Amino acid sequence: MTRIPATLIAGDGIGPEIMDATLAALDALGAPFEWESAVAGMGGVKAAGDPLPGATLDSIRKTRLALKGPLETPVGGGYRSSNVRLREEFKLYANVRPVSTLIPGGRYDNIDLVLLRENNEGLYMGYEHFIPIDGDPHAVAIATGVNTRKGARNILEYAFEYAIAHGRKRLTVVHKANIMKALTGIFLETAYMMYEEKYKGKILMDDVIIDACAMKLVMNPWQFDTLVTTNLFGDILSDLTAGLVGGLGMAPGGNIGADAAIFEAVHGSAPDIAGKGIANPTALMLAAAMMLDHVKMKDLGDRLRGAISGTLNADNVRTGDLGGKASTKQFTDAIVSRIKNG
Repeated sequence: MTRIPATLIAGDGIGPEIMDATLAALDALGAPFEWESAVAGMGGVKAAGDPLPGATLDSIRKTRLALKGPLETPVGGGYRSSNVRLREEFKLYANVRPVSTLIPGGRYDNIDLVLLRENNEGLYMGYEHFIPIDGDPHAVAIATGVNTRKGARNILEYAFEYAIAHGRKRLTVVHKANIMKALTGIFLETAYMMYEEKYKGKILMDDVIIDACAMKLVMNPWQFDTLVTTNLFGDILSDLTAGLVGGLGMAPGGNIGADAAIFEAVHGSAPDIAGKGIANPTALMLAAAMMLDHVKMKDLGDRLRGAISGTLNADNVRTGDLGGKASTKQFTDAIVSRIKNG
């Protein structure tokens, strides 16, 4: 099997523990990744005085593929989020956040949603400044959001193609064009233009206002299939949808763009439990399964997802956050055993 170069960023806090668990699962699958280790977050600050060192960027430029654990953004000192910098550096315009029920019987059952978030534009660009008045340096705060036709087309094309390729039935565009008529109106307008030009008859499309969408997701999430939206709304809704299936510890993420693809656990670094051997590696393992899908090895991705489901449900081996008593190692060993024994 041809080896596939990929950058490995273990991350901070529980990152190294859940990355070791994920690598054990990938090794059991025989996944052909050839890893090049790199550092970011606090690890990058300690190693190179930068939460996103040049060597890490060089590695991703070379491999164009990365698996990343959670990163801690240093407080103060003018440090920007490494995650945001990575999205900008490699034009990772599509954030893919699938959520599905892994443990049946909860408040929300049979959830199967995909949220696709524009990753580089909108209010998240951070164009902000203060205006001083009467000796108060922070008297007025101003933020400027920027959405472009090209940026909208990038994520919308990806969303349409993703939904069709994965057999999804309907794409819902989430917006606030009733109030933010220009900033999110351009996104909605572009979606309908593209639908009429290319996608009508291939998939259904509708739209919903962001606040109504949030309410509907809580009241009846099954009415949705695939959602696509702008950066800030996507940041909020992706966490909301993760909450439907048990929280961020159960939700993987992929960042896809013109120059690279980076897959990650989207939860935090949880420094309070780092080193205790109790972290849940499920989100990062699911991200690794997405990474396998991305490199056209969906059979291996499906095997990994199947092993996770079997471990959680048939074997009832779960970490403490899921109501079980298994350590990270015990959970990992159970998954590896399922992979090896079919």
